[in-house]
Amino acid sequence: MAFDKDAFLSSLDTMTVMELNDLVKAIEEKFGVSAAAVAAPAAGGGGAAAAAVEEKTEFNVVLVEAGAQKVSVIKAVRELTGLGLKEAKDLVDGAPKTVKEAVPKADAEAAVKKLVEAGAKAEVK
Repeated sequence: MAFDKDAFLSSLDTMTVMELNDLVKAIEEKFGVSAAAVAAPAAGGGGAAAAAVEEKTEFNVVLVEAGAQKVSVIKAVRELTGLGLKEAKDLVDGAPKTVKEAVPKADAEAAVKKLVEAGAKAEVK
């Protein structure tokens, strides 16, 4: 006997919310899946949601605010980027700015830690 998709969809139309909930739970148990994981790509439009599911491997370090210890922050930026004094100062003065782009997560977290220790507000994006 072939699967009748139209009959199945008609059956779903007549079900109450509680019956649909029980059906979803039964499908989750039977096939070992989660409805939340299935619903996310459908809601996100496919490609964008699928890309969000993949683990990110490259991160950007963003200087949000220089803080009160601007000189220390400029030194930290110079150390992280290799920029000259004027370029580092301009970057700090122009916050929020990206300090490093496309770096591994561990390096990004270390850079943020160094900037925060210097007195700045920074984040990984």
